[in-house]
Amino acid sequence: SSWLLLAPLLSSPAPVITAAPCALCPEGAHRFQWISNVVPEFGISSSHVKVLSSPAEFYELLKASSCAQIKTAKQRVVMASLYLGTGLLEQELVDCLEAALEESLRAKGSSALRVSILLDFTRGSRGRRNSRTMLTPLLQRFPRQVRVSLFHTPNLRGLLRLLIPERFNETIGLQHIKVYLFDDNVILSGANLSDLYFTNRQDRYVLLQDSPEIADFFTELVDAIGDVSLQLQQDDTVQMMEGMVHPYRGDKAAYCEIANQKVMGVINAARARQQLLHAKTFHGSQEGSPVFNQQDSQASGDQKPEPDTWIYPLIQMKPFGIQIDEMVTETLLTEAERGARIYLTTGYFNLTQAYMDLILGTRAQYRILLASPEVNGFFGAKGVAGAIPAAYVYIEHQFYSEVCCLHQQERVQLQEYSRPGWTFHAKGLWLYLAGSSLPCLTLIGSPNFGYRSVHRDLEAQVAIVTENKALQQQLHQEQEQLYLCSGIVTSSTFEQPNRYVKLWVKLVTPLIKNFF
Repeated sequence: SSWLLLAPLLSSPAPVITAAPCALCPEGAHRFQWISNVVPEFGISSSHVKVLSSPAEFYELLKASSCAQIKTAKQRVVMASLYLGTGLLEQELVDCLEAALEESLRAKGSSALRVSILLDFTRGSRGRRNSRTMLTPLLQRFPRQVRVSLFHTPNLRGLLRLLIPERFNETIGLQHIKVYLFDDNVILSGANLSDLYFTNRQDRYVLLQDSPEIADFFTELVDAIGDVSLQLQQDDTVQMMEGMVHPYRGDKAAYCEIANQKVMGVINAARARQQLLHAKTFHGSQEGSPVFNQQDSQASGDQKPEPDTWIYPLIQMKPFGIQIDEMVTETLLTEAERGARIYLTTGYFNLTQAYMDLILGTRAQYRILLASPEVNGFFGAKGVAGAIPAAYVYIEHQFYSEVCCLHQQERVQLQEYSRPGWTFHAKGLWLYLAGSSLPCLTLIGSPNFGYRSVHRDLEAQVAIVTENKALQQQLHQEQEQLYLCSGIVTSSTFEQPNRYVKLWVKLVTPLIKNFF
């Protein structure tokens, strides 16, 4: 019913985490250690982090000179995306997977390489040629090595599922996580596996190299979601794992409870492992005799440099009652001090009321980068979807008017990304502490900070906190490069002819804004 669809807007907000200092941490530990109260903390060297800047660089890393990145994977390839496209570039990636699996079989007789792919069911099933038809040949050739899981939201069921047509059914909820993993190398992004994201759709991308603990976490996370998803079969049919509650035929509450237990089990187990490692590495035993010391590390041949960068995975799956990303993001916005600067970007500007209230009511300076109508992913679309850019203009104008009404134009500034021939899909934020010219924290991943990201879809991003100046400089350059292609929004912006919003769009937008 319409009441059920509006329920996310009526639900209570996520609690804000108390940003208390870590009682165990040594003096001088970074100020964001409180995030480890709810998620695992992975300490790594900044030399393992590489910030990418362009779609071409992202694709070349995936393809890595004739698919070397995939072909050199010995144990696992894990990919989570909204969908896999059907073009030539996407086919090259599938061919690389096939070659890697074939090579693994030849080398060892029985392949040690495992490939796990997680996509959304509705988006991945759209059209006659789709993500499923792209991947069924892999399942037919390597049924024991390849797993393709298609997540179906439990909110699309019954009469609603029968009545809503293709494309529109994707508004109810999606698998939106984007993570690409090869052995112990992890790419976090907001980009999908589609030719647009490899050529002229701007997004953000970060590579975490030689990070086995982080790779293990995201492998387990994808496996957990895969367990509660439909499994693609060799004949292009789908079925649930034996004994698993069906997402839209079974009991919804039971399904969501199982999904919550699986995902939270991954998060809590990883957090416990990392806390134990943290205690062993830095604190030793209560009696003062260390349980892990430099000699032990050297003897085991596993000595690693002191971490100067920390990775925190932030998961948001409101259908399953998981609101970690929302809690951490709201806390970051709440705790931002006067003089701090937050650069926030989203391809689809439709902030939740809680995020808007925090931006308008806190002390930090905000520079918000969003898509101009021409670089919106829906620009030029046929039918009703063609009006979506105008709806975003209307939402943007309303927010800008509120900023002006509160006389906050100096503190909260909107900027529109514009680049001929390109579309804009970047999302995340960079946090600059007061008095600092470089960011010490960034959020990067799939969430758009909007109603969908918070209430409907499965999302994941990471908070990267670093004390390393070189990595901070990388993040700063990434931010600057994106903002260079933008213009500041003023009242005259909305007087331009291409910003005209039809009356019916203004009337409908408040009713449907939590669906896009």
